[in-house]
Amino acid sequence: MRAKWVATYYSEVCSYPWVEDIEEGDFLVIDQSGVNAGLMGSANTLGCLEAGARGFVTNGGVRDTDEIIIQQIPFWSAFCSQAMVQARLEFDAKDIPVCVGGVQVRPGDVVVADGDGVIVVPQDIAEEVARYAHEEHDRDKKTRRDHYRRLGRDEDDTVK
Repeated sequence: MRAKWVATYYSEVCSYPWVEDIEEGDFLVIDQSGVNAGLMGSANTLGCLEAGARGFVTNGGVRDTDEIIIQQIPFWSAFCSQAMVQARLEFDAKDIPVCVGGVQVRPGDVVVADGDGVIVVPQDIAEEVARYAHEEHDRDKKTRRDHYRRLGRDEDDTVK
């Protein structure tokens, strides 16, 4: 997935003009400067999914986490936050390099995320990294499949 970026900062009002520019397959990387506010919640994440977004990562907070889990929205955040964004965040810029989790993320970088966390792969080496990752994944499945067989376990989708 290709990443999109949004930078925000403390101010009076929060707006979401960047939602209009979401394209199919975008993964939104949101720099909230670590502000303890839930910029995104259950309703606006659904709106972003309708516009084509496939997931979110932020160095700030997220709200409505129970609904986001039930709605199966892929979201990685630094923390959960009850605080709303009014008087805390204001839109600053989009499609600029940002720092999230101590990692610089640039427009076009590839974002891979699962239950273990988030990895950002610079766009210029993404194909090479993908090739090595697939090779490692195939080796890992074979090794674990061999363990399953020796243990008498039924094979599941993780080893096929």
